[in-house]
Amino acid sequence: MNGTDGYAVFFFPQALEALGEAIKPYLMPGPEPWVLCNEIDTGGALIEMTLQGQNKDGKPVQIELMVPSGMVRMIVSAHSDGVFGFGPQGFGKPAAAAASSSSEEKPNADEKPKA
Repeated sequence: MNGTDGYAVFFFPQALEALGEAIKPYLMPGPEPWVLCNEIDTGGALIEMTLQGQNKDGKPVQIELMVPSGMVRMIVSAHSDGVFGFGPQGFGKPAAAAASSSSEEKPNADEKPKA
């Protein structure tokens, strides 16, 4: 989806055939046609997709496209939510803490502790 956050909605071939020319302006090209949505609502008999488009003057418009839920084969979410997970996050020691820990006197391993 070229770095765009949103949802890719894939349809059954029979659904594309039934929707015909009406769905074609909203489909993204490729071997499997799909619709790119900014928002999606799957809570009902119809799947409501919110798309960004342009009117005849080139001004941005918000389009709501609704299709029966039985026509949708798969919905893929592609969001950049930032850092997530259990691996290293790339946070290092703050510079002040690193400087103070290196300047502290470290005991010599050969010396006996003082009582």
